[in-house]
Amino acid sequence: MQWNTTLSHAAAHPLAPPAGPGDESGMSIRHPAFFGYGSLVNRATHDYAPGEPARLAGWRRVWRHTTLRDWPYLSAEPAEAEIDGLVAAVPGDDWALLDRREAAYRRQPLAHDRLTTVPLWAHRIEIYAVDPDHALPANDHPILLSYLDTVVQGFLREFGQAGVARFFATTAGWAPILDDRAAPHYPRHQTTSAAERRLVDDHADALGLPRRKT
Repeated sequence: MQWNTTLSHAAAHPLAPPAGPGDESGMSIRHPAFFGYGSLVNRATHDYAPGEPARLAGWRRVWRHTTLRDWPYLSAEPAEAEIDGLVAAVPGDDWALLDRREAAYRRQPLAHDRLTTVPLWAHRIEIYAVDPDHALPANDHPILLSYLDTVVQGFLREFGQAGVARFFATTAGWAPILDDRAAPHYPRHQTTSAAERRLVDDHADALGLPRRKT
């Protein structure tokens, strides 16, 4: 699905009022939501809905090494940059399951005016970033290819090939790749097509990322 940059006035305004029965969205229920910028962009890894593609200003995506495991997490940090992602609802304000999934991260609120579009159903949007208490300096511990494949599959579905190129271009802290496709270590890995795998490989090769075998 290609991302449409045409915004309605109501959706673009950070203080857009709740949708009513007569609104074009047809939604009157509002939910808290998260902005996902990594594996959460891939809707096959979770059941949070509704969701809409969006772009966040004032943040960048970065690979962050931690004390929690040998391979890095995708994180985000304030910066003079923009990143694509997915805004998805957390119905009933029930964050417990998602917080367990994102246990390495701290959840924090986002200002609505940092997003190119705010869904009418979203009344509060939060973002996960790796908890500084777990952070390590950058090192050569490798990125799991099964993790990267899953992330890129999500970006391809939401933003097309141009969005995949933006993902690689707007992500910092790249490290060597650990090729675990034959026996994935990433617990939410997805089945990917040969074309999807080739797309990941081409971008990784363009960045000159060394590849290791498990």
